[in-house]
Amino acid sequence: MEQTRFKKVSNIDIIETLVRGFISDIQHPNQKKKININDLEFQLRKLLDNYYEMDGYTLFHHAIETLQSEGQLIPIQNTLYNGRTPSLPLFFWVNIKLQSAKWDRLEMMKLNDLFDFSYYEHHPEWQTEEEWIRIKNVYTFLKSSQEREEVSLEERSVELFGHENFLIDADSFPEGKGFLARIGVAKEQLKIVRLSEPFVFWMKQGKEITDIQRVLIVENLSFFHTSIKLLEAGQLDYEPELIIYGEGTKIEQSFSFFFQIFPEKPYLFYYTGNLDAGGYTIISRLIEKYPACCIQPALKIYRKMLECAGQRKIPHKTEANNIIYRDQFLQWFTEDEQFHLIQLWEQNMRIPQEVLTIETWRRWM
Repeated sequence: MEQTRFKKVSNIDIIETLVRGFISDIQHPNQKKKININDLEFQLRKLLDNYYEMDGYTLFHHAIETLQSEGQLIPIQNTLYNGRTPSLPLFFWVNIKLQSAKWDRLEMMKLNDLFDFSYYEHHPEWQTEEEWIRIKNVYTFLKSSQEREEVSLEERSVELFGHENFLIDADSFPEGKGFLARIGVAKEQLKIVRLSEPFVFWMKQGKEITDIQRVLIVENLSFFHTSIKLLEAGQLDYEPELIIYGEGTKIEQSFSFFFQIFPEKPYLFYYTGNLDAGGYTIISRLIEKYPACCIQPALKIYRKMLECAGQRKIPHKTEANNIIYRDQFLQWFTEDEQFHLIQLWEQNMRIPQEVLTIETWRRWM
């Protein structure tokens, strides 16, 4: 009996030691790793010829539960199970590898006039040589930041971290995610400025920048070109001096570029897009984000689209339908127009901006 008990304990030790070795090989000092528990057991079976004779799965299950209780393995919830008895979640996160503190405390004290190192004291796994080099680079910059110019995030990242996407590409640079939070530094302290993305625009022939007063923003490329033809023919509603290609949701980020090109003065901005959830959202968010600007829907153009609705409605693509933005958009229209637009919404139909072509426009001439 004693010999059997001793053999069983030894088998537990063997299995647990091997599993711990596998997990240690997988562990990363800076990020969690995902594992398939069946793949892990398969590797174990290949090493043990007597895996089934020793009731290896029971011992494997015990080892996984032990590592889970220690916090080294974290089950991924709402996932599949491994199909064994007793069962285990099919996927686990392998937690980051804990490491002893590596940084010289005296060197840390030299930099604590600008940095709070409490995070690193509680998370010694981040005390890596690479992280220390990044911290030193930022410290050197901050000491002379008053003499530095504002640059883009990508430009500053190349200077301090060696790659333009270090702070924004979490897949390629997982250590970049949260780096500034770990050292308690805001992007503004690094003199990083958010650059406005340029947009495509068309200015009416014969007009100067100082002549711009009315601006039409159009969501889609086809109608952008149609609008140019109508503008040059003197047939476009609102007679804008400038047409901007909004490029869908891109205009929400690129709109501020307008004020880097054109002089500061009051402008009238008219927006026209698809009669669907996406179009309602874009103009509503533009109005929200730029309350000081006079932005309103190009009602005359939208009404032409409504007149085309009989033959040009198409099924609405699946997307998050934001009723709040819809209602904000509808308040610009008459009750009859609101009724028709709500009918479109409830029927999951939409009217694309492309119903307006040079040919369809002629009916209103």
